[in-house]
Amino acid sequence: MPISFNPPVRTLMGPGPSDVHPRILEALSRPTIGHLDPAFVGMMDEVKKLLQYAFQTDNELTIPVSAPGSAGMETCFANLVEPGEKVIVCQNGVFGGRMKENVERAGGVAVMVMDDWGKAVDLAKLEQALETNADAKVVAFVHAETSTGAQSDAKGIWELAHKHGCLVIADCVTSLAGTPILVDEWGLDAVYSGTQKCLSCVPGLSPVTFSEKAIEKIKNRQTKVQSWFMDLNLVMGYWGEGAKRAYHHTAPVNALYALHESLVMLRDEGLENSWKRHAFQHSALKAGLEAMGINFLVNEADRLPQLNSVFIPEGVDDALVRSRLLNEYNLEIGAGLGDLAGKVWRIGLMGHSARSENVIFCLSALEAILSELNAPITKGVALSAAQSVYSA
Repeated sequence: MPISFNPPVRTLMGPGPSDVHPRILEALSRPTIGHLDPAFVGMMDEVKKLLQYAFQTDNELTIPVSAPGSAGMETCFANLVEPGEKVIVCQNGVFGGRMKENVERAGGVAVMVMDDWGKAVDLAKLEQALETNADAKVVAFVHAETSTGAQSDAKGIWELAHKHGCLVIADCVTSLAGTPILVDEWGLDAVYSGTQKCLSCVPGLSPVTFSEKAIEKIKNRQTKVQSWFMDLNLVMGYWGEGAKRAYHHTAPVNALYALHESLVMLRDEGLENSWKRHAFQHSALKAGLEAMGINFLVNEADRLPQLNSVFIPEGVDDALVRSRLLNEYNLEIGAGLGDLAGKVWRIGLMGHSARSENVIFCLSALEAILSELNAPITKGVALSAAQSVYSA
């Protein structure tokens, strides 16, 4: 007979979810109230303002979609792409491919700008695609490619897109609160993210923000949005300002408590301090890994500090190492995806996981297992290399 489920206590250093801060877990357990309760409505307004801070935007339509980051992606494409419209999609990993799927399912035509996995989006290729496809309506790109750890030049992409009259959709699932996202300064029109990465919240919500130009397009569509649930013309009535809300769906009340708490913590830490913390912990992890002889997939200029794709040492069984880390150390790191499966590990330093104790724990556990497997690494140097970063 089934009994209550008690999950093991893990240290989460994969591509997400990240470790959830105890304050956020406590927030989840607070009493559930109605999603139209005046007290809850007041909290919704606070969530909007806190998300505006996280995104660095004044966009009125800045809300959490009541579903994970993939639903945030679909919300952007379902609302901004109409049948027959051309969308230029920049793909340099798994999630650019998902953008293509969304364009096609919305009835649009995807024009692909392809770059190698682990590389940033090539602006010259994008410019050529824009010049060749003067009738394109939208440019879509992944700011922080979770499958590789590569970060692309959001401002440069926006400048090219707007020069050619296109709206811009950006996937910032892994970058929000981990590296700078300046929505208004960069002119991004539709941005989506997730709660389970650098916000250190539980999975299940997708923060999104839309510019006035994007809202204008949504309100003046020639066809209905294909998804009733994600139709922002309807959702705006629920997430509008003040106490008068049009019922749309039953919001995930307790999950929103958790998001509110995580955003309060981000505000209290300070956005720039959060960016600095992720970069600093990455420096220590990098020092330890490279001292062992483990190298990075992405060049340093384009590398995300919070998602580290590193090459697996020659002759090492990828699945065996990850299994031993999980079963012997309760430590989770991520596998490679697609063509990178079996070639790289993805080590996350996101949100509450971006702490010195996690870096030291990961390096020591990885070195211990690789040493037992007689992997071609340099032994006994990883921890001192990381500690030298902390000492400095």
